[in-house]
Amino acid sequence: MKANNRLHGIVNRINQLPEFARSRALSLFFGRAVPFTGTVGIRIESLDENRCVISLANKRRVQNHIGGVHAVASLLLAESATGFLVGLNVPDDKVPVIKTVHADYTKRASGDMRVEASVTPEQQQRMREEDKGQAPIQVTIQDAEGKEPITIEMIWAWTPRKRK
Repeated sequence: MKANNRLHGIVNRINQLPEFARSRALSLFFGRAVPFTGTVGIRIESLDENRCVISLANKRRVQNHIGGVHAVASLLLAESATGFLVGLNVPDDKVPVIKTVHADYTKRASGDMRVEASVTPEQQQRMREEDKGQAPIQVTIQDAEGKEPITIEMIWAWTPRKRK
């Protein structure tokens, strides 16, 4: 069963576009809906209710002092990918919020960054059925060499839109 929300409907319609147009359309939509993602240049490669893949080019506007993607920009990628997934899976009567972020920077990153996030069927069911809850959302981040320079834990929560 799919989430009953407007975001899911919009993404589903965009995913019906020809393959060559999907990534650009998703990136433009989210860049307008969440302006900061558009400002830094996040590219949504693929998105559905199970999985999200996004990337960020290592351009000057997102670089740190040593020429790599800035640490905060890397966190933005992980938060965006996991947030898009939670947003697709919670009904409109619930609000998704990031609860915990934990990042360990283990290696120096090289070049562009790519993030893949996914949710399990059990997490999807909980998001749809429980009024309130939280879940760790699986996320990996890789650099241009395929290394995982950062390990990230993202815990998302959801609560009723209107308090009882």
